[in-house]
Amino acid sequence: MLDKVIVGSEEWCSFPTLGIPTIKARVDSGAKTSALHAINIVTFEKDSENWVKFDINPIQNNAKAVIHCEAPLVDKRVVKSSSGYREQRYVIKTKLEIGGKTWDIEVTLTNRDSMGFRMLLGREAMSGRVLVDPEQRYLLGQPTTEKLKEYYYATNETKKGLKIGLLASNPELYSNKRILEAGELRGHEMHFLNLKYCYMKLDADTPEIHYRGGKVLNDFDAVIPRIRPSMTYYGCALTRQFEALKVFALNNASAITQSRDKLFSLQLLLNNGVDIPTTGFANSPLDTDDLIKMVGGSPLIVKLLEGTQGKGVVLAETKKAAESVINAFKSLNANILVQEFIKEANGKDLRLFVVDGKVVAAMQREAAPGEFRANIHMGGTASVVKITSDEKKIAIKAAKAMNLKVAGVDIIRSSKGPLLLEVNSSPGLEGIEGATQKDIAGEMIKAIEKNFKWK
Repeated sequence: MLDKVIVGSEEWCSFPTLGIPTIKARVDSGAKTSALHAINIVTFEKDSENWVKFDINPIQNNAKAVIHCEAPLVDKRVVKSSSGYREQRYVIKTKLEIGGKTWDIEVTLTNRDSMGFRMLLGREAMSGRVLVDPEQRYLLGQPTTEKLKEYYYATNETKKGLKIGLLASNPELYSNKRILEAGELRGHEMHFLNLKYCYMKLDADTPEIHYRGGKVLNDFDAVIPRIRPSMTYYGCALTRQFEALKVFALNNASAITQSRDKLFSLQLLLNNGVDIPTTGFANSPLDTDDLIKMVGGSPLIVKLLEGTQGKGVVLAETKKAAESVINAFKSLNANILVQEFIKEANGKDLRLFVVDGKVVAAMQREAAPGEFRANIHMGGTASVVKITSDEKKIAIKAAKAMNLKVAGVDIIRSSKGPLLLEVNSSPGLEGIEGATQKDIAGEMIKAIEKNFKWK
């Protein structure tokens, strides 16, 4: 019979086959299943078997220490947390080393950022091998600060990441915070650059970009433009200036500019063989009647060319209502599109997120009751959806036609097949990351790394 290891309620252990030299664990005999912190979880096939790879930040509240792990996939299981929340998790089998002894255990993978420990050691993993003294802590000792530095910080200090700027307006937005976090997790030096605080020196010999206080921004490797519509002109001018300084822009200025011109972008998409709902555009209100007929009559959609997030989009349910709306907009000298209304979509559309020529995530958006716009900002709800190969092809083709490395592609399902609604050059991450649990911000950082062949 094996000698049992006596442990306290908190101990340090290691996972030799995962390459984790030490990690602090909460020992809890009240929990059946063990859990390990994991992010960026992806399944793959190796030697005809299912495996899973994931990243772990082994030290709590330290995003810079990252270990890339992979292990055989044992199961996929619904686990109920102590707070009653049910979550489907991947289960791996790996070797646990604690108190000088090693044995195989099953561990579920989950994001434990909100927990106090990166590891939870449950009773199944301890059965027959471990005795717990809940009144004690660290009976097996603790690693010194120097040892932790040796394990986790030395390599990060010697390995220089890229210097990446996030060119945006609001540092508190979920999307912006996630992108900064994802870059730091992957070892890069991330900076939030407020568009309003940047200014330029146009000069043939020494062009420069300065930041509030006179700091020169010429030494960046890459920038990620996240330009709000009201700042399109200035934001694109700044992006062009970075490009002139040989700084890589994840979406370049010309691609962003053309994506913001709804009419031009629709023309560009049609020229590249992407189907859209029948659309009309006119300058004079004298042609309103024929314009309505052109798109199949009422009900129809009227869109302001400058609108975003569902704003400036009106459903005209009758011909009379359509005439009134069109003429009202025209009297304000507003540029509008009229578009056929896809009734069979039933207030639903698809958002496909494309990064570097691949669809990395997709969700279905459904309009709130009494609303026809499915935008999340308009109260719409998001859910995971299985997309067809045709829908995936349309999204990839649309992003390529617009020359966008990052794009949110909106598609509507019609009786004629999938139709493209629009392409967004600064798509939000909150709704789609929440619905799909995908690390889209990380995919954006990987696209920059690929450009620099950085590993």
